This record gives sequence, C-alpha cells and structure tokens, in this order.
Amino acid sequence: MKNLLQKILFLKKQHQAVILAHNYQRPEVQDMADFVGDSLELSQQAAKTKAKMIVFCGVRFMAETAKILNPKKTVVMPAPDAYCPMAAMINTEKLIALKEKHPKAKVVCYVNTTAEVKAESDICCTSANAEKIVNSQDADEIIFIPDQHLGQWVAKNSKKKFYFFPGFCPTHLRIHPSSILDLKKLHPEALVLCHPECTKEVKDISDYVLGTGQMLKFAKQSPKKEFIIATENGMTYRLQKQSPHKKFYQASPLAVCPNMKKTELFKILASLESPKDHEVLVDEKIAKKARKAIRKMLDIC
Repeated sequence: MKNLLQKILFLKKQHQAVILAHNYQRPEVQDMADFVGDSLELSQQAAKTKAKMIVFCGVRFMAETAKILNPKKTVVMPAPDAYCPMAAMINTEKLIALKEKHPKAKVVCYVNTTAEVKAESDICCTSANAEKIVNSQDADEIIFIPDQHLGQWVAKNSKKKFYFFPGFCPTHLRIHPSSILDLKKLHPEALVLCHPECTKEVKDISDYVLGTGQMLKFAKQSPKKEFIIATENGMTYRLQKQSPHKKFYQASPLAVCPNMKKTELFKILASLESPKDHEVLVDEKIAKKARKAIRKMLDIC
C-alpha cells in the first residue's frame, strides 16, 4: 500500500495533477484526494483549479462537467466505466419532446446528466442549490430533470408550475422508512439527515433534508451527538472523519452505489501512468452549449 501511494504522489507531481473525489467514494480514495466534496463543490473546484490535469474520482457526468469547464486541461477517470444510472434515464430526444410539449418552460437540469442533456438545458443545479436556481429563473413554468424526488422537494417551496421527468437514483430508493424507524428506536436522540433524492416517505420522517455538503456543515455545527444518515453510505466515513467525537448511523446497509465504488487506488495509479487510456473527452460543440448552463449555475452560486 505504501509503495502504491508513493507512486501515485510521484506521478501526480510529475503531471501537475489534482485529485478530486466525491463524498461517496471509498475511504482510501477520499484520503488520497486533494479535495473531497459534493457535486457543487467539485464543479467549483474544477472551475478554478490551476492544475494541468484533473484526476476525477466519481461517475462520468462529474468528470464530463470538469472537462466542459476546463476544455484545455486533461481530465482523466480512474474508472471510465463508472456511469450514473439516473443520468442514463434521460437523453436529448426525451428532453426535446418535453420542451416541445411545454414551450414556455425553462429547463432546470440536475448536474446528474450527460453533457448532451446539459447542452439542451437552460441552467444546471445540484441538490444543494436547486431551490435557489429554480427561483432565479424568469419563467412561471419549470421542466425539472431528471430526478423527480429532488424536483418535487424543490417544488414545495416554489410558486412555479413544474413538469417532472420520472427519473430517480436507485441507491437512494433502497433506503426505506422502516429501517430509519428501527434505528430511531435504538438511537432516540439521533437526528435523521436525509438526501433529497430519497422518497417522499423517507423525507417525511427525516428531521432535515440536505445535500451531502450541507450535511457536513450541519453535523459539524449541531450540538447533537448522534445522526442517522439517509444517503449513500460513503458519506458516513466523511462525516465521522470530520466529527470523530460524534456518532453516525447508516440508514440502510443497501445504500451503496456500485459505480461510485469502482474507483480504487490502483486505478488512480493506472490513470496517471496512462492518461490517454482514461481521458474524458467532450465534443466541443456540445461542450460549448453545456458550459453556458453550468456557468449560469456557478454565477448564481
């Protein structure tokens, strides 16, 4: 392990690279990364990095976003086959059909989408800023894609008319209210922090609905010492590392994203040894349009 880490650090320096990792990554990948964060934080880091190479430890739409924001930099994925099932649920044909059906609506596109879908959208959002982004739009109607659960949560605090796409995150749908209620019996003092991609039933029994970055801030500042975390299970490692004196319980042992776990240390090394085999490329015509949607989000947030 020590030899592996030394090789990664040596090649990272040689390539003038930065390693970015999502909160759902394996513990050893989080520990190796220069920056760990949620989708919004990773987009912000990608937009301002001075590094010549970005090693992106996450799923493909995240690496694509980094490439779109850094067209002249090399972006590599240690696990090129790590895709997001939710992002795959919608394509340009389905989105164009929605736009034709609702021509007065603005398209607010969750960052969990392909570059091609972003290119057909008016603006991007993340779970952390979705409400702010929606309410910033000068339209009374919103097409919200692709996650219906996040969209319905945002719609609760908006006067706009929403049209939802029936997308969802399979990992978050494996979190059931019954498992949370069982944990509450064992840990009655624990607060339930839930991701907005969870079902309405899970959100209804949660104390707070937060994106992963918001969970970190809340748990750190809260006087409470125990939390039930209803999101992908990689998040509990980050929370525990930040607040070692507090206790965090996973809402469900089934809440594991197999694609987020595809990135491993030996794959990070392989991506640095042979960047061309792991490079993420986005057609510039698509990237140019998608960049506008992402930049609009970053300008607001």
